Amino acid sequence: MRFEFQPSFDRCFKKLSPERRQKARVAIEALLAYLDRKAPLRPGLGLKNFQGNYWEIRMDLHDRMIFELTDRVIFWLVGNHDEIRRFMKGR
Repeated sequence: MRFEFQPSFDRCFKKLSPERRQKARVAIEALLAYLDRKAPLRPGLGLKNFQGNYWEIRMDLHDRMIFELTDRVIFWLVGNHDEIRRFMKGR
């Protein structure tokens, strides 16, 4: 599965602590393995359709990622629940 990171994702990712960055990497790897059918969906990932082609996964209890699923995976934002809601209001 092809994937890309938008500049908005990169900006948010750089602001994360090293521990949160690692959680994001683990969640991304688990998602891509699932989409490539190499592994089952990890229960803690909490994959859900947000709206339209936009999907959400959890890194942990507080942090989430928004991505768009088309012919590829486009990661848009990593942040807490409120940041995700604000981002999606503009979509």
